[in-house]
Amino acid sequence: CSSNTGQSCFDSMLGIRGGGGSTRLEQQLEELGRKYGQPFLSAIDQNKIEHDADCKMSCEMFYCAAADETTKEWKSKNTSFKSYSFGAVPPEDFSEEFRFPLDLIKVTQGEPLFSAEESARVIKQAEEEGVDKNEYQSGKYKLGGDWLVNLPKTRDWFNYQLEHSLFPLLHHLFPEIIRSPSVLRAHSVSLLKYNSTHPRTDVHIDNGILAMTLAMSPMADYVGGGTFYEHMGVDNVLPMDVGHGTFRPGSVRHGGHRVTSGERYILGAFLLLEDHVEHVRRLKNRGAELRTSGDLTSAINHFEWALALNPSCTTCLKDWAEILLAQKKFVEAEQKIRDALELLEGQDSDALFTLGLILSEQGKDEESIAVYKRSFELNPEDAELCYNLAIKLGEQGDIKGELRMYKQTISINPNFGGAYINMGTILADDGDTDGAEVMFLK
Repeated sequence: CSSNTGQSCFDSMLGIRGGGGSTRLEQQLEELGRKYGQPFLSAIDQNKIEHDADCKMSCEMFYCAAADETTKEWKSKNTSFKSYSFGAVPPEDFSEEFRFPLDLIKVTQGEPLFSAEESARVIKQAEEEGVDKNEYQSGKYKLGGDWLVNLPKTRDWFNYQLEHSLFPLLHHLFPEIIRSPSVLRAHSVSLLKYNSTHPRTDVHIDNGILAMTLAMSPMADYVGGGTFYEHMGVDNVLPMDVGHGTFRPGSVRHGGHRVTSGERYILGAFLLLEDHVEHVRRLKNRGAELRTSGDLTSAINHFEWALALNPSCTTCLKDWAEILLAQKKFVEAEQKIRDALELLEGQDSDALFTLGLILSEQGKDEESIAVYKRSFELNPEDAELCYNLAIKLGEQGDIKGELRMYKQTISINPNFGGAYINMGTILADDGDTDGAEVMFLK
């Protein structure tokens, strides 16, 4: 290695921060094209078409640097960054470029990116645009807030931040994957409002190679909140005060932690890179769409192709396992989900939940209960998990444990009717007809 490369011989040997990932990817695509033939090549071409369309659409709504524009550099003397581990599995796409160490969750410290007063003006403006009157379904929860495409004045503020602060900052934080601020594209951007009626999000991954979360409310305005990262453990919630931000690859499992009182606004954005097509993510997402439409063979093909590109695509393994579970191929399903959990070092509540279902279908009740309990330890706020665990405990004669998990279910989701029905049945069997009636009426 030459001193002209700007990289030490030691770093080069370790493969830390950077490398010829794009060249390697093109070679990999050629090899897989020969193996899988035209269906795979057509899927790759479709990825490129969709990527270009998404990037073009982003530039219609959000700031993109012009081809001849001199982009700004990140400059701040008083803002620092704390880095957190991304977990056991590297990002789904371009893991060779991100490389180790996977200290890829970056949280601002010290001086905020914007002031509390500026944030308050933005929130007031967004509320004048109706952001606090809107809600939409996302996974298991209804979220308050709206997309910035529907909030033009708020979007103007965000676009200014992209140009003058956020894109230069992202380039500063992830130079191994972002060659210039000019390639960044803000793809999906929302302003979310958390409160006691819209308290949290699912644990999920984001649809973008990178993602950011900006805190728009002072921590004094709410109780709870913060971002929960599943691989860090149930007690590890990263808080952010107003004006601060978290920047990370999109494929880390995380969720908005429950707000119990007050109001918390955050701005979340998924980001694309104009010069990096995320083939693994796009193959996986299309596989999920094909599965929903009932074309299971094509769905499995897409998961297999994504895994050929990245054998550590745990979401591909999980989705494939769920298809096999639906097909009652329990042994194959169990192997796929165990492969995912091995990669994740057991730190994925959804994968454990699926394994619990698979074991239950095979009559392995004690194993199923043990796996459900492990899932509950990681994420005790999954109502469906608590409900299933309650049923299994009841089948084993643990009525107290069953009732306890039903109570946990309805504390998470007060509209979970099945839990009330089963609680009522237990109370009626125990002779408490008045208590049973209350449950049935609920």
